[in-house]
Amino acid sequence: MQAILALEDGRIFRGKGFGAKAECYGEVVFNTSLTGYQEIFTDPSYAGQIVVLTNPQIGNYGTTPSDAEASRPYIEGLVVREFSPISSNWRSTQVTDEYLERYNVPVISDIDTRAVVRHLRTNGVMRGVVSTLETDPDKLIAKARAIKKMDGTDLASVVTTKSVYEFDADDPRNQAGDPLLPQARDAKGELLHVVAYDFGIKQNILRMLTREGCRVTVVPATTPAEEVLAMNPDGVFFSNGPGDPEPLNYAIENAQKLKGKTPMFGICLGHQIFGLALGGKTYKLKFGHHGGNHPIMNKETSKVEITAQNHNFNVDPASLPADVAVTHVNLNDDTLAGLKHKTDPMFSVQYHPEASPGPHDSHYLFQDFRKMMEEWKK
Repeated sequence: MQAILALEDGRIFRGKGFGAKAECYGEVVFNTSLTGYQEIFTDPSYAGQIVVLTNPQIGNYGTTPSDAEASRPYIEGLVVREFSPISSNWRSTQVTDEYLERYNVPVISDIDTRAVVRHLRTNGVMRGVVSTLETDPDKLIAKARAIKKMDGTDLASVVTTKSVYEFDADDPRNQAGDPLLPQARDAKGELLHVVAYDFGIKQNILRMLTREGCRVTVVPATTPAEEVLAMNPDGVFFSNGPGDPEPLNYAIENAQKLKGKTPMFGICLGHQIFGLALGGKTYKLKFGHHGGNHPIMNKETSKVEITAQNHNFNVDPASLPADVAVTHVNLNDDTLAGLKHKTDPMFSVQYHPEASPGPHDSHYLFQDFRKMMEEWKK
């Protein structure tokens, strides 16, 4: 099966097709992680995007339900150097080719992904099409130029849960193949209650919260703050998610209403929502941060953390008011990577401390959230 990747600026890449015999459309981004491709496939933050993986060999260890970050893949399409039609791993329950075909995700392989990445780094992320159906590149370029831009697009309300649910930490399907650690409890022997806004939440975030002794209630992205407070939470979590944060007026307003009334922790899109709610501004990065090797300086401890990241937008530190402190900085480009309010119990980071896939340097942030909730209860 032949395949074509067409970019909006007219650049064409030809290769072999795998996965679904289909055509997909989206913003083309690259991810530099060395492993964890299934976690990348199933990260809802990739909704609306075609992902180029820089690791040259993809698919060789197959797929398994316990590695999924959501119930299905959210990437629109996949671009790789070498794609394995077989799997060699005792944990694999389905080869990657069949898995992506099942969810109608097309794959283009056997192309120079280094050239694709260099092109995107030089010119910025752009819209593109991957097709295993159409052979006319001019038609595909025209389709790429017709794709709606990510800027100004609310995708969080598309990927969010449709109803409230309790995360079941005892369900083996939620344990990623490993039993959860005994859950810490407060002085009364109770679990802390966290209400988590789902803007595209990853399963490992929920696991990490439960490991810190939290009972987690997940709510849809548009749930009013008044309904959240009526659940009597010990803390509120704002999750990761896809798209531009600026159109999410409902989430920004909820963050403003919750500020000062309960401890709050935000990750990625949640961090951007906090920035906007506190009076800051956001902007789009040239080619985003996607991968598991981004160095972050913790300004409070002077320690460097290697982190996992997946975002296209960022908070402008110069736009933040005086009562907001910058806590973390990206050492690759000096962009803002973490903030906290100086008086209210509220902090966030522009990366993924649950790191699935990725390094575990930032797991302490979940412990910090628990300590904040314990202090608030006193």
